[in-house]
Amino acid sequence: MEKARLQELYEKQIRPELGKKLGLNNVMQVPRISKVVVNLGVKEAVADSKILQSVASITAQITGQKPKQTQAHKSVSAFKIREGMPLGVMVTLRKRAMYEFLDRLINLALPTVRDFQGVTDKFDGRGGYNLGIRDWTIFPEVDFSVTDKGHGMNITIHTTAKNNEQGYELLKAFGMPFKKKK
Repeated sequence: MEKARLQELYEKQIRPELGKKLGLNNVMQVPRISKVVVNLGVKEAVADSKILQSVASITAQITGQKPKQTQAHKSVSAFKIREGMPLGVMVTLRKRAMYEFLDRLINLALPTVRDFQGVTDKFDGRGGYNLGIRDWTIFPEVDFSVTDKGHGMNITIHTTAKNNEQGYELLKAFGMPFKKKK
């Protein structure tokens, strides 16, 4: 089985350059992306559970992997939510699927966002990165005739970076379009 394009790029070009740039002697110290988690909350699923099935099928097309349903942890009477009620879907991507999804996200989806200025460079303190997308129709896999409403998604990129600077340099090397610093 052939490796994904971004995985080959990381192994042949990014990892050696990043190791030199960060001053790391051992190849195993160079940060890498360990997993990508895609999460969608669907508030309309409270009234109609069939919406969740269509969201799950489109999420599977976007990520290339079948999503898992997420349930409510608590009952909230104001929102008519009961404990255990399905409220969203999530996918954890690793290895080849992760690199292919990141390739489509960075090179196809994000540049199609209207008036796109770049993504924020705020990390979680340990090299992890969260990206919120307001509308999933930026992905070319989403068919407009099937969906009547756009859904937002949260994409979390987990890295082995020790701090925010290493995480920033890693994602920048992959081509993540961060906002220009003023």
